[in-house]
This record gives sequence, structure tokens and C-alpha cells, in this order.
Amino acid sequence: MFSQPKAVWAVVFASVIAFMGLGLVDPILPAIAEKLHASASDVTLLFTSYNAVMAVAMLITGVISTRLGPKYTLMCGVVIIAIFSLLGGLSNGIWSLVLLRGGWGLGNALFVATALSAIVSLSTTGVGKSIILFEVAVGLGISVGPLVGGELGAISWRGPFFGVAGLMVFAFILILTLMPKPSKMAAGGQAVRKKASLADPFRALKFRALRTFGIAAALYNFGFFTLLVYAALVLGKLGLDEHQLGYVFLGWGLMLAFTSVFMAPKLQKRFGTLPSMVVMLLCFAACLFVMANWTTDKTVVIIAVIVAGAFLGNNNTLITTAVMNAAPVERPTASAAYSFLRFIGGAIAPYLAGKLAEWFNPHMPFIVGGAFVVVAALYLGVNSKHLKHVDEVESAH
Repeated sequence: MFSQPKAVWAVVFASVIAFMGLGLVDPILPAIAEKLHASASDVTLLFTSYNAVMAVAMLITGVISTRLGPKYTLMCGVVIIAIFSLLGGLSNGIWSLVLLRGGWGLGNALFVATALSAIVSLSTTGVGKSIILFEVAVGLGISVGPLVGGELGAISWRGPFFGVAGLMVFAFILILTLMPKPSKMAAGGQAVRKKASLADPFRALKFRALRTFGIAAALYNFGFFTLLVYAALVLGKLGLDEHQLGYVFLGWGLMLAFTSVFMAPKLQKRFGTLPSMVVMLLCFAACLFVMANWTTDKTVVIIAVIVAGAFLGNNNTLITTAVMNAAPVERPTASAAYSFLRFIGGAIAPYLAGKLAEWFNPHMPFIVGGAFVVVAALYLGVNSKHLKHVDEVESAH
């Protein structure tokens, strides 16, 4: 898996930086709320706008990447992220910051949708190992992001935004110098014979397996972003500062990275993709219910957050691999269609969590998040007969 061309490592490193942006803001949510005089539900919109724009933008990534090529699409995504993160650091109001995070989401959509297919295309070790390598980048980015965000956020809440902008300049240089020209590579590992259309992701969703995984991911993301966003706000109220929040979510991200690389492939091989996913989802839901019951116990919430990372890492790799094998369509198209549904859940969940806490009590967001994850597991179970082929396709690779 680690014997790859330089171009693959350029995309992997840039992916680490891109995914740092997801967790980088996490430790500074309480500080942003305080400095910009915003409510808890207001600051959750930083994730809602980010994910909402990502969801919609996923529908146009294929159109753009087949016209610009993977290299220039990645470069465009990096430039957009750098510009909007820099402007975010210069912002003085919560609503302007929310809008700028939406622009950041556009850049991330262009980058994320293209990065996975670029790694698969450039890799010399096959689809399965390429996806694991991508998940390594995701895990490292998500784990290091909160640590860097906590350290920079302790200086100023603006620090993480400026930090991402600087790192993206470095990522731009790596992609520019190390990736081959568009004519020498093709998305999905084969020559691009026709330009993608806006209808392609919707056509892909006609395949029941792909649609099922996308809907399950949307439901599961209610739990994922409840943990990522709302748990950070809860721990902030329980007295954790930016440094401490950074270390908690570093632990969470390291667990996510470790299991996505070392455990998920073993689970898939021994028990199969679907049974493994259902068990991981139910274990994650149990973590959310534990946090719901002991919301005011700082130690329990911290432990539950870190342990949940293990279940999330396994599930992320399992579902990403399954999506790549779910339907007879090009991998970038499958990724775009799946991500469109997935990020709809990620857009609604953070704001809903903040509002549930305001409407009811601090426990309710974790209860609702856990319930959505249980529904995701049940939905996969009900549709299991339409999903069994993903393991057969994977073994063929």
C-alpha cells in the first residue's frame, strides 16, 4: 500500500491538509461563540453551510473534472479553500463567517471528490489499498486538525483559518510540481471518453445499492456531526479550553485513522462488509446514548468521544470501499452521487443538534443522533439482499 508514485503522495498529503479543515475549527467553536457573541446553534452553522455547499457542489464535480482534468480540478479546489479560509480569518461577524465557510465547502467538494479518484487512478496497488490510503489521509487530517486548531486557537480564534490558508499554498505547490499533466492520467484509471453531465450522479442513484449506501450515510452523518460539533460545545461548557479540546479530538481522530487502516480490511475479509458496518454503526450509536445519559460528566463524554473514533474509522473505510463497488458507473460519478446524499445529513445535523439543545435539554441532541444511526443500521439490514455483491466485486479486484 505504501509503495506508491510521488504523484500519489502529493495528493495524499494535500488530502491530509484538506481534511484538517474539518476538525481544525472544532476546538475553537466555544471561542468563536464567545468572541462573536453567537449562540450554540449559530456556530453550528459553520458546519451546516460547509456541508450543504459540499453536498450540492458534489453534483458538479464530475462536469468540472472531466473538462479541467483531475490535476487542475484539485488545484482549483485548493485555491478556493485557501482564499475562503483566509477571508474567514479576517471576518468580524458570525454570519459572514458562516457564508465564507460555505465557500470553503465548495473548494473542499472539488478537492475531495477528485482526490479519491486521482489516488485510485495513479496508484499501483489496486482499488482496495488505494481507498485505505485515502482513508489514512482522511484520518490523519481529521486527527491532526483539532490539535493544530487547538494550538493556533489558543493564540486567537482566527489562527486556524490563517493556518489552513498557509498550508493550502504548500499543497498547491506539491500538486503543481508532482502530479502528471491531465493528458497523462485519467479519472477512475481509464481514458475519459466523454465529458460528464450534470445528470450523471442522478442516473447513478437509480442503482439501488448506491442509493442505499448514500441514504444510510446521510442518516449516519447525523450521529457523526452531532459528535464532532455538539460534543465540542458540550465539553467547552464543561470547562475544556482550546488546547484540551484539541487533544480530545486528536485522540478521536487517531482512533479513526488506526481502525480505518488496520482493522476495517480485516473485518471486511472475515465477516463481510455489510455485517461489519451494521455492528460498527450500532456500537457508535451506543456511544452517543452513553453521552446522552452522562452529558454533564466530563470524563464520560471525553472517553465516549475517543472510543467512538474506532467505530467511525471502521465504518468510513467499509462504506467508502462498498460505494466504489456498488454500481456499474465510473468511480468519480459514484463518489459524487454518494457524497451528495451523505453531506445532506452532515448539513442538517449540526444545526439540528444546537436547536434540540435549545428546545429541549442538553441530552436530546445525542439521543436523536444515536437514533438516526440506529435507523441507518436497520436500513442497511432491510436492504441487505441488494448489497451483497459489493464483497464479490471487491474480491475480484
